[in-house]
Amino acid sequence: GAREVDGKGATLRDVLDDLAVRLPVLERRLRDECGLLRPHVLVYVDGVSVRGAADQDTPLCEGAEVFSAPAVSGG
Repeated sequence: GAREVDGKGATLRDVLDDLAVRLPVLERRLRDECGLLRPHVLVYVDGVSVRGAADQDTPLCEGAEVFSAPAVSGG
């Protein structure tokens, strides 16, 4: 699969919804059945973490870069 994809939307939720239609496998990895970001997924917008209650309502400027990665834990 592609390492980078373009998404469309004014908020992170809009972009994730756009990608969900085109890349359903990615959607299942990023969000749960209720549409919430999975706890083991880290999401950044222009290098800033967007975790919290309003994470998906984060507004995106034109050309914003959204990056996701799996969280790593353990000891």
